[in-house]
Amino acid sequence: MKIALINENSQAAKNELIFSTLKSVVEPKGHEVFNYGMYTAEDKAQLTYVQCGILAAILLNSGAADFVVTGCGTGEGAMLACNAFPGVLCGHIVDPSDGYMFAQINDGNCAAFPFAKGFGWGAELNLKYTFEQLFSGKSGQGYPKERVVPEQRNKKILDEVKKITHTDMLTILKNIDQELLKGAVSGEKFSEYFFAECKDADIAEYIKGIL
Repeated sequence: MKIALINENSQAAKNELIFSTLKSVVEPKGHEVFNYGMYTAEDKAQLTYVQCGILAAILLNSGAADFVVTGCGTGEGAMLACNAFPGVLCGHIVDPSDGYMFAQINDGNCAAFPFAKGFGWGAELNLKYTFEQLFSGKSGQGYPKERVVPEQRNKKILDEVKKITHTDMLTILKNIDQELLKGAVSGEKFSEYFFAECKDADIAEYIKGIL
């Protein structure tokens, strides 16, 4: 699985801690992590939590990533921004039980973490344990086990509802504020990672035009 990490400007200083913790958990499981930044608070390309949502949607809808880890100060803004787009099912993840139940019950593809609120002593341990549960194995297996059938049914229903309530991603890219979009895809390593992994030629072509 290709996992993308995206940090917004207020919590950019924690990028290396989050990245190294995520890698330590998922790489032994055979997953690959792509760090889309921000890398430091002084990065030339500054991402807001809204732009984290745009970038997450581009990566997931184009196939450049299979899962996105993101967040903001509380995690709420990033979650709302991500869920504004088609093809993104983002949960607000605070602790290991959140990680496990979101993966098994909701079978989402994006997680928004609070990287400021409650991020104190032992924060890196909570991150590690939460990543372990979020990526503990095949997702969508249900919890508790007697709820597997209705939970899997509800996930399929939600996926179909989102198809109706959201415009397709390419149309969104064409109609969204173009400077906002350009800012979301102007990170230092975006082009290096994205164009090598993108599976949607139309989205790739449009993003090239923006850049």
